[in-house]
Amino acid sequence: MSDAKAIKGPASYFPAIEKTYGKPVDHWLTLLGGTAAAKHMEMVAMLKAEHGLGHGHANALVAHFKAGAEKRG
Repeated sequence: MSDAKAIKGPASYFPAIEKTYGKPVDHWLTLLGGTAAAKHMEMVAMLKAEHGLGHGHANALVAHFKAGAEKRG
């Protein structure tokens, strides 16, 4: 068994997101920065409609983005 802690929460999706869509997570977070005033599900819908992300991947990115925004305050 590995000594490394398992990644939990939205970040656990990041390796699959990068592999599936061929862009780093920072690309998606930067893109979400341009829609920061939008509601959570509006942001999810944008990622799905305009960029072809699946619901789970889009939701994970938005949840991570929104959590970071709360910390940034």
